[in-house]
Amino acid sequence: METERLRLLTQGAAQLGIVLNRKDGERLLIYFAELAKWSQRVNLIARDTPELQILENHFLDSLTLLPLLREQEPPARLLDVGTGAGFPGLVLACVLPEAQCTLVEPRQKRVSFLRHLIRTLGLTNTSVVAERIEAHAAAWRGRFTHITSRAVAEPSLFLPLVRPLVTPETRVILMLAREEALARIEQLPSGPWQCCETRSLRLPFSGAPRLLAVVRAC
Repeated sequence: METERLRLLTQGAAQLGIVLNRKDGERLLIYFAELAKWSQRVNLIARDTPELQILENHFLDSLTLLPLLREQEPPARLLDVGTGAGFPGLVLACVLPEAQCTLVEPRQKRVSFLRHLIRTLGLTNTSVVAERIEAHAAAWRGRFTHITSRAVAEPSLFLPLVRPLVTPETRVILMLAREEALARIEQLPSGPWQCCETRSLRLPFSGAPRLLAVVRAC
């Protein structure tokens, strides 16, 4: 079973243009196993989700950001807002050890899971902040090269939330399903915002559409 999961992860990543080495794949399988174990008593993901769907919708979907972060020089400093069970930030930390990843999650049971997993995987590039992002807005301004979230997909909600942290050098990565969600972001009161780049793709098994939009404050 574990060999099959590793094959699916590696094959799915390859279809996204990502080379996943065996060590990274095995680390993600430990993550998967701990997620399954903890989900029996903590609401981390929807119960009874099929394994293939978990691998695709959570792990492979998170990995879609990897090429954008690998382009960053010096190494990326990523903030994942409302990370939940660690998607996408903790998945990215597993395969991008040179990056520094900060996971913000106010729900204590999920924080316990994240900290357990960081210890289990021996990650030294990841920290968890058990508060809402608003508590750190002033102190964190300009600290991160990239900010993202899967929890707040709507740009009209997410961009105002992170605006106090952003400088013109910061890149906000929006994880969307379709380009229509980008309409009128230039007109948001928290702006002006500019879309620097978009990357369209489809998840490898379901073919579900995904759009990554890289946005900056002007």
